Amino acid sequence: MDMEDHQKVEITKALAALQPLYGKDNVEIITTDGRRVRGTVRSMKTTQALTTPSVKIEMPDGQIVKIPFPTIAEIKDHNAMAGG
Repeated sequence: MDMEDHQKVEITKALAALQPLYGKDNVEIITTDGRRVRGTVRSMKTTQALTTPSVKIEMPDGQIVKIPFPTIAEIKDHNAMAGG
């Protein structure tokens, strides 16, 4: 598997994990460089040619953070944990 194939797999996995979380708050994304972004999943851009697929997270202070899919290391839905 070459690097490009690996990236497509990662993008597919990220998209599959994020789709059910669209519009939910209390979602945390941890990037490959250790950054943690927690907030509401606002938009996912996956279909534009020649651009890196990304997700936008709106943080509680209203700031929008754009995270490219290839930099996503982990996605946590903190809503699922709250219900017990």
